[in-house]
Order: sequence, then C-alpha cells, then structure tokens
Amino acid sequence: SLLRRGLELLEPPGRAKVPPGLQRGRTGPRAAGAARRRKRAPEPGRNKATVKGRVVKSAIEEYHKKKPVNHLRENLQYMLKGRLVADKAVTEQVLAQNRGRKSKDQPPEKTEKKKPKGTVFTEEDFRKFEREYFGVP
Repeated sequence: SLLRRGLELLEPPGRAKVPPGLQRGRTGPRAAGAARRRKRAPEPGRNKATVKGRVVKSAIEEYHKKKPVNHLRENLQYMLKGRLVADKAVTEQVLAQNRGRKSKDQPPEKTEKKKPKGTVFTEEDFRKFEREYFGVP
C-alpha cells in the first residue's frame, strides 16, 4: 500500500485517479490468496548466470581500497594547530583530582636543594686580614 501511494504521488498530474474499489478488478476474499500463489514472470533484467556485462574488479585496486591509511601527518597538524596551553595551577589541580587518595598514589614531594652560601669576603680581604693579624708583609 505504501508503494501504491508513492506511485500515485509520482504519476503525472493529467491522469485521473482511479477509485480504490475499481483498481484491479479483484474483489472477494480469494483474490489476495490467488495473487500470492500466482508465479511472477521473470523480469527482463540482467541474467545473473551469464558473465556478459560484468565489470572485472582489479585485485590490486581492491587491496589499495582496504589498505590502512596512515593519518599521522593530518593528526599532527591538527594537534599542533591549537596551541592553547593551560595554566600551570589548573593542570596541577586536574592532576591532583585524578590522583588517588592513598599515599602510594601521591607523587614524592620535591625538596628544594639548598645552595651552598658563598662567602662575602674576597681574596683581597683575606690577604689584608693576614697582614694585619699575623704581621706577614
């Protein structure tokens, strides 16, 4: 019925529509069963048993179609295109939220290395001190 409605929509506007009761002349309960039992006439389409009209597919072309494609270059360009770097504090916060609460999940705390303090005195000051204290000329 859907196909019939679709065909009615597609038919040219000049043709008059046939009322549904007079469509094919079939009436009664046996008409539907007879139509089902009637064998379909072979359609004048292509005979599948013959080779005529068949397009030979190249095995090489089929292989190239199914060959995996390397998308590395496009992916790299996509990744490098948006160089939006998040703030250091935000990234630390996100990493802290994704970390577990156990001590084994926590990263080791970084201890700041103490720089050895240099002397305030220069070599000249030491020589001057030696002369004054020890009396060395």
